[in-house]
Amino acid sequence: MHAGLLILIWAAGVTVIQALSGVWLLAAVIASGLVASLLAPARTWRLARRVRFLLLAIVVFFAWFTPGEALVTDWPVLSPTAEGVLLAAQHGGRLVAVVFCVAILLQRLSVDRLVSGLYALLRPLEFAGLPASRLAVRLLLVMRYVEAGAEHGWTHWLDEADNPSDETISVARERFGLREIAISALCIAMGAALLGIVK
Repeated sequence: MHAGLLILIWAAGVTVIQALSGVWLLAAVIASGLVASLLAPARTWRLARRVRFLLLAIVVFFAWFTPGEALVTDWPVLSPTAEGVLLAAQHGGRLVAVVFCVAILLQRLSVDRLVSGLYALLRPLEFAGLPASRLAVRLLLVMRYVEAGAEHGWTHWLDEADNPSDETISVARERFGLREIAISALCIAMGAALLGIVK
């Protein structure tokens, strides 16, 4: 399947998650967590660690600074509010689900295919002056270094600085065929139906 289509499907899924709440959101977090744990356990754990402080900030900000009824009536000044805890759970759940989705996407697409898909999506904007090809090449370089740093540590950059590579950087292009068009139409229909059910 075309990398750009996969990215669009992923973006649509993330958008749907942002509209979920309650039981639907809990189900999305559990489902995405199970899939991410099965497909990319190491990447999922690494990404979760990177957002742990952001998640803590969300919990503290919403739970303790949202007006409402105190959960601990004996200590109302120090207690989080019921309304704040609910908001913290919603926003924290959405963040965690998105992190799981990012892990799945990065595991499903190689760096080259990910950049290729983004380039295909941004290429129509070149008529407006957006340098899509240059952005794609720079993103490809950054993503390669990030992936290499996660696997081998950042000290390998020093070795590469002493031994520069003559590798040619190019962005691959994938063909968008009839199968991708049919899948796009099916996904749009399913997404519209799902949003109708959730609402």
